[in-house]
Amino acid sequence: MPSQHNTLNPSTFTIKMIVVKNKLFATLLFAALLLPNACQKDIGHSADCSYVPTPNHPKAAAYQAVLDQFVAKGLPGISALVRDADGVWVGASGKADISQNVDMKPCTVSKACSITKTFIGALSLKLVEEGAFALDYPLSKWLSGEVMDNVNNARESTVRMLLNHTSGIADVIDDNSFYLAVLNNPARKWTPDELIPYVYGDAPEFAPGTDASYSNTNFLLLVMVIEAATGQDHARLLREKIIEPLDLSNTSYYWHDPLPANTAQGYFDLYNNGTILNMTNYNTGSGNGYGGLYSNVYDLQTFIEALVREKKVLSAAGLAQMLTFTDPVEDANRANGLGIFRDFLERAPDEYAYGHRGRDLGYTADMYWFPEKDLTMVYFVNYGTDAKSNLKETFFDFRNAMTDAVME
Repeated sequence: MPSQHNTLNPSTFTIKMIVVKNKLFATLLFAALLLPNACQKDIGHSADCSYVPTPNHPKAAAYQAVLDQFVAKGLPGISALVRDADGVWVGASGKADISQNVDMKPCTVSKACSITKTFIGALSLKLVEEGAFALDYPLSKWLSGEVMDNVNNARESTVRMLLNHTSGIADVIDDNSFYLAVLNNPARKWTPDELIPYVYGDAPEFAPGTDASYSNTNFLLLVMVIEAATGQDHARLLREKIIEPLDLSNTSYYWHDPLPANTAQGYFDLYNNGTILNMTNYNTGSGNGYGGLYSNVYDLQTFIEALVREKKVLSAAGLAQMLTFTDPVEDANRANGLGIFRDFLERAPDEYAYGHRGRDLGYTADMYWFPEKDLTMVYFVNYGTDAKSNLKETFFDFRNAMTDAVME
């Protein structure tokens, strides 16, 4: 049965234990600092968000059936795009906004979460090509002594290690006090200087360059490098060098850009009791390199295909650097490139893909191009899978089912 869907409006001071990235954290929720419906961004809904389905695609019914099946199992809304040998199929199912009864559509803008890292990775490599900085220079060339002295492993790390997650630097979103700060002030617009102290003194995962472990702090430090090396705002550079040249008119980088009217609300079963709450305004550091991109399936198709299929974003040398991967990450079924994954390594040898996963508290997304098959698969789900809930497994079942359908 689908889960119930409610707007979060807690009326008591509550301590609740949730799991983030498979680690247990105390998170603080209380009503005194929240107005009713405070977790819903005032974004409205656009009347011109329309699309023409592709019924002539031979797998249209199969693809749509997967979306409908997993909305029936409780995922609030899904939008998806597949480009295969038979053309482009787009579809959607469920709701973009439950309380306002707004349907999810392929044109609906949703949060791309950590797919942001591939955009920032592409920007970084363009700046390397322009001579702004080098991949193998130490971070100490650009970052302050305070950061070098207080972030373990930073002094020994390079830009390349940030991009492929081999720095061993602790993850800011795994810090208890940061998550408490987010839940105390959900809509706060964080800056890098406000975020980086949350990892001061945190133990590193390993010595730099000896292993690979995903850490959002890597991309937080990366945008600090970009801004120090160029003297410019990284969000403006992202728009000027990546978003605008590709005409990604449905893509925004929150909080630096306003969100469009047709932005989906994001949901999560916070108490894991079958009641989905609106978590739209819970900002886990958006706009600081590791998250914050909002887009739709059309723009993400354009981006990933321009980057790795058409090879028109970076030089051949830059793309070769980007697609240089670590050894497969244990238990993750992927290997890390420079802001990009080689993913689906659990599948047949010719079914790997280039792209990125996106996971946040109220949203989920995947963006992939399968080079051996020349297939593109992009989807958004407005339900969070960065923390533990029963529907998290439902999402992974959807991911497998969608990929199976694409590969058949």
